[in-house]
Amino acid sequence: MATAAVIPPDNTTIPSYGRVEPGSQQLKAANYPFTSPVSSVDASAVATEWVDAFDQALSAEDASAVKNLFLQGSCWRDQLGLSWDYHSLNGPDKIVSFLKSAPGGSRVKSIKIDDSNSTRKPTVAPVDFKGKVNGVASFLTVDTDVGRGRGVVRLLQDAGDGNKWKAFTLFTAMHELKGYEETIGENRPQGVDHGGKVGRRNWREKRTATENYEGELEPIVLIIGAGQGGLTSAARLHQLQIPTLIIDKNPRIGDNWRNRYHQLVLHDPVWYDHLPYAPFPSSWPIFTPKDKLAEWFESYARLMELNVWTSTTLSDAEWDDQERQWTVTMNRKRADGKTETRTLHPRHIIQATGHSGEMKMPSIRGMDGFVGDRLCHSSQFKGARQVPDGQKKRAIVVGCCNSGHDIAQDFYEHGFDVTIVQRSSTYVMSSKNGLEVLLGGLYEEGGPETEDADLMFMSIPNAMLKRMHQEATAEISQRDKALLEGLVQAGFKLDDGPDDAGFFMKYFQRGGGYYIDVGCSQLIIDGKIKVKQGQEIEEVKPNGLLFADGSMLEADEIIFATGYDNMRGTARKIFGDELAERVKDVWGFDEEGELRTMWRRTGHPGFWFFGGNLALCRYYSRMLALQIKAMECGIMKYEDR
Repeated sequence: MATAAVIPPDNTTIPSYGRVEPGSQQLKAANYPFTSPVSSVDASAVATEWVDAFDQALSAEDASAVKNLFLQGSCWRDQLGLSWDYHSLNGPDKIVSFLKSAPGGSRVKSIKIDDSNSTRKPTVAPVDFKGKVNGVASFLTVDTDVGRGRGVVRLLQDAGDGNKWKAFTLFTAMHELKGYEETIGENRPQGVDHGGKVGRRNWREKRTATENYEGELEPIVLIIGAGQGGLTSAARLHQLQIPTLIIDKNPRIGDNWRNRYHQLVLHDPVWYDHLPYAPFPSSWPIFTPKDKLAEWFESYARLMELNVWTSTTLSDAEWDDQERQWTVTMNRKRADGKTETRTLHPRHIIQATGHSGEMKMPSIRGMDGFVGDRLCHSSQFKGARQVPDGQKKRAIVVGCCNSGHDIAQDFYEHGFDVTIVQRSSTYVMSSKNGLEVLLGGLYEEGGPETEDADLMFMSIPNAMLKRMHQEATAEISQRDKALLEGLVQAGFKLDDGPDDAGFFMKYFQRGGGYYIDVGCSQLIIDGKIKVKQGQEIEEVKPNGLLFADGSMLEADEIIFATGYDNMRGTARKIFGDELAERVKDVWGFDEEGELRTMWRRTGHPGFWFFGGNLALCRYYSRMLALQIKAMECGIMKYEDR
């Protein structure tokens, strides 16, 4: 693992596919270590010996012993175990330095082998994508000063030190606070209070009072947005007994998906997309249509007893630094059609408006003069209208990521003559081959339990994930060879992502720039959807687009699938300049190779950003809820390390 996990970015000198979010870092791919080949080995004995030695070194606060248990180029990735933040500590020196700087010593007090099922027990396993670098891997249980968690260790033999087994990667993550465990399993609520109690309310009456925050009831947490981020974080907080209210401007839960373009279907498979506590049923389709997902979200909120106010907007929000409390005023349209104004005083606000911010709509000369049927951003596109027999309609889609391709395909299927405008390059992989290579073995039918799969995925530091995905991307490209060659011949410009690391690294580094092919690529190859490549738009004419090379494309409809701004821009729009200047930018990698600001402290007390795909929301909702619970119980202060 490279000890320098990041390199300074320079967006002016690198191609578009390598660019990063402003202020974030270019992640440098890790290297595989030189290690002795593994033949016959007792994995359980190897893992137990290392874990015992590590425990002894931690207990004795023996920095030298800890250092000697890690390979050069190793990494200890931690989430809320060593500190109240997320860290990737690259190299033995950085690990020891961090432990020495901790007040009171290491907060991780002990780790043990977890052999509770066949997935978790120690086993011989590769640490690389191709299976050429093998070692011993084991799941762990983790004990900290205030909580319990889980982890994964991957051990390799150090060829430079007598083939001693040392950690190549160690991952630790807190999963619960001692004394404040979730109300699930053996801690589930009773559901009834038996006895002769005059005037006691039934479940429905109590739910109504709680849902509406009647009387003196107040939420501790207010969540803006009832999408996957808002629902999953509220579900986690509910199980930790933190009163939480979600508000959403839409009339129904799920409208953030329901109102998107007509043919939208998730590009991620069902095994990757389960929500906490209530996984999709076994009959659920592999790829979820948007309206079906919207219905599931609505049902999930009811089943999980989440408090959601729809048709509600925030009109004012003021933070009191002394009291560490918000005063928020909201306008809520009730079911009877009446609008009420409510003022509440939460201690935390979670902005769960999606990991992207406001739509990024370019300002181009002549836009106001377009006389066609429609010119809008992809987020405003509800679907193509069928072209009547005998008529000809032309559509231009500007942008070549998932939304742009899906919209172009929708136009084609409704009889339009379609051109897709590609200004730079796009990473393309087929859904079948890409997801099979990237998610196979973890998120698939008959695969590990979802929580185990999440742990295995998260246990790979992002620098190592980038190295593995360089190999995975090459494998996907080989499988997709005919598809990719056809696109090039059609004039479509391809890239392999930052440093040839493909889809995930593009997603983490800049949040876009890729297409998971579900059919549109073949339409481009066959000439059924045309490509305009490499030219900027000079002007919007009344009947189409004029390009920098002087060419003109006529159009009845123009859709700009040009992405979204940073979440910080949305925060500025909702909460004003003072908060926006206090919080940090969101997404992209920080100096250690962790994603910036999302699901962690933002720089403004009592304010959190939350977003990402369904899998990231499922996982990090626990991490965010634990931070808030720890603060509310006095275990953690906002200023703590």
